Amino acid sequence: MSLVKKLLVSAVALAAFGASAQAQTYPSKSVRIVVPFGAGSITDNLARIIADKLGPMWKQQVVVENRPGLPGTTSVAKADKDGYTLMLTSNGHTVARTINKNAQFDPVADFAGITRVVETPFTMIVPPGSPAKTLKDLIDMAKKDPGKYNFSTPGVASSTFLVSQSFAQAAGIKLVHVPFKSVPEAVTAVLRGDVAFYFAPITDAQAQTAGGKVRSLAVSAPKRLKQIPNVPTIAEAGLKGWSGNGWFGMMAPAGTPKAVIAKVNADVTSILKSKDVVERIEKLGSLPAPMTPAAFDGLIKSDAAKYAKMMANAGIGSK
Repeated sequence: MSLVKKLLVSAVALAAFGASAQAQTYPSKSVRIVVPFGAGSITDNLARIIADKLGPMWKQQVVVENRPGLPGTTSVAKADKDGYTLMLTSNGHTVARTINKNAQFDPVADFAGITRVVETPFTMIVPPGSPAKTLKDLIDMAKKDPGKYNFSTPGVASSTFLVSQSFAQAAGIKLVHVPFKSVPEAVTAVLRGDVAFYFAPITDAQAQTAGGKVRSLAVSAPKRLKQIPNVPTIAEAGLKGWSGNGWFGMMAPAGTPKAVIAKVNADVTSILKSKDVVERIEKLGSLPAPMTPAAFDGLIKSDAAKYAKMMANAGIGSK
């Protein structure tokens, strides 16, 4: 073996040893979980549930840092690749570059998936006075008058926006998007009758439906939800073969040692299986759904491609 080859082999071995040693001592200081959404959002709540458990488990402080928007995600992409800066975000992350060509990160290449944390189904709610008594009614109305009916969301990169666009394309209908800055504003638009529908988080839909302020037509999940068993799935209600859950997951900067990624994955997965955490997550209207780092990387990549194509079909591109 030549001297150069020996040096290369030694360098690789030292790097592997260093990464392994780092994983064995990780974490040896406080860890940040960046949330690119505001306090009180479902993303923020999920991050705090996990942080509350990781702190005692790791015997280190685990801090949730709210940095809404692209700056928060950019800060993670550019952070040290040592596992001390993590991020919890939604599947809207996958379309950041599609929506804004000036985003200073690549949603796929610049991040290492740790685990999907939850899947989140949505409930289609309509104003109480809506002529659409069923999902089929709404689809028929939209087909009869293309572009007449609209829907609300808390923003173009939100999970509910992606679900709404996916639904519209699968149903073959043309709708108008009305973006708001938050979930409460998107719900209020339905209460006022300003929009035809909104794919609301389960908890919001339950609260408003119970008070008679809206009607729930269908859920985006592949099967009925135990929280609202009387509400049919989209597939049952008129659009066979379609479902559209959102997801929230944990990531790290690309290049973070695989051994560190594996440890965080194992610890977060164990947390997501604990009874009290499952109960807290279900109260948020979500379902624990951990997966391996490799599987989550695959999901991020496939969703980025799927949603980019979907948004191109809708005429939505980078600005």
